[in-house]
Amino acid sequence: MSVPIKVAVIGAGGRMGKEVVKLVLEDQELELVAAVDRSAGEVDAGSLVGLPTCGVTVTSDLELAFVEGKPDVMVDFTTPQSAFMNTEMAIKHHVRPVIGTTGFTPEQIKELDKQCIEKGIGGLIAPNFSIGAILMMKFAAQASKYFPHLEIIEYHGDQKLDAPSGTAIKTAEMIVEGRKELRQGNPNEEEIIEGSRGGYYGGFRIHSVRLPGVFAQQEVIFGGFGQTLKIRHDSYERAGYMPGVKLGIQKVMEYTGMIYGFDNFID
Repeated sequence: MSVPIKVAVIGAGGRMGKEVVKLVLEDQELELVAAVDRSAGEVDAGSLVGLPTCGVTVTSDLELAFVEGKPDVMVDFTTPQSAFMNTEMAIKHHVRPVIGTTGFTPEQIKELDKQCIEKGIGGLIAPNFSIGAILMMKFAAQASKYFPHLEIIEYHGDQKLDAPSGTAIKTAEMIVEGRKELRQGNPNEEEIIEGSRGGYYGGFRIHSVRLPGVFAQQEVIFGGFGQTLKIRHDSYERAGYMPGVKLGIQKVMEYTGMIYGFDNFID
């Protein structure tokens, strides 16, 4: 049996962080060596997620977690404000970052790629770890070659901080790679209420819905002569992201540099 990959979970007390802790503790190919959270307190990471104690105490000191735990990989589902600094700290300590937080700028991604290459380690920033969502993005990019008129609608809970979602942005980026900018609709269109047509990107519109009771859904609607096509993905619980997180942990051990997008691992 191969040696388990040593993992540090950042934001361990958050909703996604807890799922990652469960994943690592229950998978024989992974080993939890550090759990970091600013507000969870000094509690055993196993107890934090409703599992037997594991001997790893949650800490608020990120650098200490890297020094003492000596992880191979850091998994971070925190906030855009802290994730960039966390990632730089991880790279400094030769820890491979796997980031599920959205909001990184292209300049930040480029800088982190440079740092990873300098240290000879791999990294991953993934707006979405759901394999189904990645397939939705790929299918949408393919469909846009034949149905260039489209709009994206994404739905999340009312506590989500960024709009549009990282998944919607990544979908849009994948679409424009193979589709020239096409300004859709009537050229004389007028927004009576500002923003009612959504955000403009590459000639099409992105709409963000934020409501309580909603988890995470996205649909891409294509319109053509006498027909429409809808490609939709629905997530119902955070556990659905965990197979993708594990694959990301394994993949960053195999290459050098920062990769943006989990779609790079799906044929």
